[in-house]
Amino acid sequence: MPLPVTASARKRAHRRSVAATVVGNFVESFDWLAYGLFAPLFAARFFPSDNALTSVLGAFAVLGVGVLMRPLGGLLLGRFADRRGRRPALMLAVSLMAGGSFLIGITPTYEHIGLLAPLVLLLARTAQGISHGGEWPTAATYLMEVAPERRKCVYGSLFSLTTCAGAFTASLLGGGLTAVFGPQAMAAWGWRVPFLVGGVLGLVLLVLRAGLAETDVFRREVSSRTGRGSLRRVLGAHRYQVLLAVLFVAGTATVGGTWTAVVPALGGQLSDPGTMMWVVVSATAFLMVVNVPLGLLADRVGAARFLAVVSVLFAVAGTWSYLTMAGTFTSLLLTYGSGVLYLTCATTVLPKLLTEIFPPQVRALGIGLPNAVTSAVLGAVMPVSAAFAAERDASGWFVAAVMAGVLLALPAAVLARRPRAVRPVLERSGLTLTR
Repeated sequence: MPLPVTASARKRAHRRSVAATVVGNFVESFDWLAYGLFAPLFAARFFPSDNALTSVLGAFAVLGVGVLMRPLGGLLLGRFADRRGRRPALMLAVSLMAGGSFLIGITPTYEHIGLLAPLVLLLARTAQGISHGGEWPTAATYLMEVAPERRKCVYGSLFSLTTCAGAFTASLLGGGLTAVFGPQAMAAWGWRVPFLVGGVLGLVLLVLRAGLAETDVFRREVSSRTGRGSLRRVLGAHRYQVLLAVLFVAGTATVGGTWTAVVPALGGQLSDPGTMMWVVVSATAFLMVVNVPLGLLADRVGAARFLAVVSVLFAVAGTWSYLTMAGTFTSLLLTYGSGVLYLTCATTVLPKLLTEIFPPQVRALGIGLPNAVTSAVLGAVMPVSAAFAAERDASGWFVAAVMAGVLLALPAAVLARRPRAVRPVLERSGLTLTR
C-alpha cells in the first residue's frame, strides 16, 4: 500500500514542476540573445561579402526565417499539448531547442564547406524557431493551470525572471569571453562557446522535465474530451479569442524582434561589442530584482490595466531612447533597458490574460497559434526593416510602426475587461464570445 503524500512533499513537487517549466524561457532567451549579440562576429564566416552590412543582413535573414517557423511550432506543439498532454510537448520543445544550439556551435564555416554552412545554420534556426513557437505557450498553459488563482501574475513574472536571467547569462558570458580572449579570438572561434553552452543547458532542462507531472486540469477536463486540440474549433468557435490574443501579443512581437536582436547588434556597431554585452548585463541584473514585485503589482491592479499603462509609457520612452541612441554606455543602457523593461512587464501578465480567454481543451493551441503567427508576421521583419530604414534615414517611421504594435494592447485591454459592451458589434461581424 503506497504511503500518503504529505503536504510538504506536494509543495516540493510543485516547486520542481514550476522550476522545470519556467527554465525553458531561460534557455530560449539565452539562445536568442546569443545569436543577436554574436551575429556581427560570425556573419562574415557564413555570409562572406566585401560589405560588412551585407553579411550582417544575411545573418539577420536567417534569424527572420527562424521566427517565420514559429507558427509551425505553435500549431504542431500546441495541438500536441492539447491532445497528448502539456508534459510531452514541453519535452519535445526543449529537445529541438538544444539540438539547434549544438548544431550552430559545431557547424563549419563557409570557408570549409561552402554553401552548406549557411544552409546548416538555417536548419538549426528552423528547429529553434519551431521550438520557440511552441515552448512559451505550452509552458504558459502548464504554469497557469498549476498556479493559485490570486498569484497568476506572480507566477507569470517567473517567465520574465528566467528570460532576464537567460539574457544576463548570455551577455555576461559574452562580455567575459571578449575580455579574456579579445575581439579577434571571439570572431575566430569564441562565438561558438555560447551556443555549445546553450545546448548543454537544453539537455539539463530535458532531464528536469522528465520528472514533470501532468496538470490536473488536463487530466480532469481535457484528456477525455473530443475535439481537443482542434484547429477548426480554434479558428471557428473561438475566432474572437484569437483576435484578442493577436492584439495582446502584437507589442511583444514588434519590440521583441527589435530590442533583443536589432538594438544589441546596433549597439555593437556604435561601440565595441564588449560594451553592449555589459549593457545587457546591467539591464537584466536590475530587471531580475524587480520581476516578482511587478507580478505582485499586476495581481493587485489587474493584468489588463497593468499592460495598458505600461504600453503607453513605453510608447513614449522607447521612441525617444531608440531615436537618440548613441555609442555611450548610458545611452545604450537607456535604450536597451526601456525595451526589455516593457517586455518584462508584458510577459508577466500575458500568461494570465491569454489562458483565461481559451477553454482548456484548445488552450495551448489557442495561445500558441496566434502568438506564433503574430511573432512571425511582425517580429520576423523587424531586424531587416530596421537595417533598411537606417540606410534610408527613416528610423523614425520604423520606430513608429513598432509602437503601433505596442499600443494595440489598449483596445485588447478594453475588450478583455468589458466583453459584454462589444458583444453586439462582434456578433454583427460574425465573431462570437464562445468559451
